[in-house]
Amino acid sequence: MPHAILVRRTGGPEVLEYGEIDPPSPHPGELLVDVAAAGVNFIDTYMRDGMYPRDLPFVPGQEGAGTVVAAGGEVTSFAPGDRVAWMGGPASYAEQVLINADTAVRIPDGIDDETAAAALLQGVTAHYLVVSTYPVRPGDDVLIHAAAGGTGSMIVQFAKAKGARVIATVSTVDKEKRAREAGADDVIRYTEVDFTEETRRLTNGKGVEVVYDGVGRTTFDGSLASLTRRGMLVLFGAASGAVPPVDPQRLRAAGSVYLTRPTTAHYADTSEELRWRAGEVFDALDSGALSVRIGGRYPLADAARAHEDLQSRRTTGKLLLIPG
Repeated sequence: MPHAILVRRTGGPEVLEYGEIDPPSPHPGELLVDVAAAGVNFIDTYMRDGMYPRDLPFVPGQEGAGTVVAAGGEVTSFAPGDRVAWMGGPASYAEQVLINADTAVRIPDGIDDETAAAALLQGVTAHYLVVSTYPVRPGDDVLIHAAAGGTGSMIVQFAKAKGARVIATVSTVDKEKRAREAGADDVIRYTEVDFTEETRRLTNGKGVEVVYDGVGRTTFDGSLASLTRRGMLVLFGAASGAVPPVDPQRLRAAGSVYLTRPTTAHYADTSEELRWRAGEVFDALDSGALSVRIGGRYPLADAARAHEDLQSRRTTGKLLLIPG
C-alpha cells in the first residue's frame, strides 16, 4: 500500500498524519506517477490550517515531480517512463499521485527530478508576477519581500533579467547573503530598520514602481507606503496572515496606486499557458540564467517538521519532501 500525508482535521503542523492510502488507478485523462519529490509551499499551510478550506480528509501538496507509471484512456501525450512535473494538482504529499495529463509538464533531459519539483510552482509564479501581473521594465525600482525564500529569490532573478533595480527585504545576515547571490542590488534587514523609510531613502524619496509582497499582514501597510505614484502593490501571499479588508480610499491617498491579489490558477489557466511559462522557467534553469536553491530535503513522514521550518522562517530556498 502506498503511503501519504493525511489531514483529517485543520490545525497546526501536528495534524499532518503519515499513513497508508488505497492504491490509486488512473481514469481517462489522468496519469499515475511515482513521486520522486514533492514541493512544500505556504499554500499547503493555508489549506492545512483552514485558511483555504478543503473537504476533509485530504492529502496536501500542490506540486511535485516523478515518473509516469500508467496512463489512463485518452492520454496520448505521455507514456510510462516519462518524467513529468506538475503544479496545482492535489495530493502531492504521497508516494503515488494521480494528476490530470493536461497539467503535466515534461521534464527536459538536462534537469533532474528534484530541481523540477523545486522550481516549477515558484518559477511559474515568479514568471507571471514579473512578466504579466506587473510587466517589469528596464530601470524600474522593485521591492521584493522575503527575497531569500524560494519564490522571492526567483522573483529577484526574473526582475534583474528584465533590467530592474531590485531592493530586497530579509530578516538575517545569512538571508541577506542569499538575496545578494540571487542578484539584489540593495538589501534591507527589516529586523533592524524600517523598510519603508529605507526604501524611500534608497529611491531618493520617490518610492518603487512595484512591490511584490508574499508576506501579507505584517508588511502590507509598509508596502503600500513604499510605492511611487501610480505604482502597484502585488499581494501574492499571506505568510504572516491574511490582510484585513482595505478601504479603496487608501489607494488614492497613497498616490493613485494599484492593488492586485493574483493567483496562479488565473495565470496558468490553460495547458498552453502553463507549458509556455514552465518552458521559459526550464530553459532559464538549463542555460544557467535562473537557479533554484533547495533549502531542505525531508522524508515524506517528516512533513510536519517541514511545515514547522517553513513557517518559522528558519530556512532559505525550497523545501522538498522525498518519498520512499
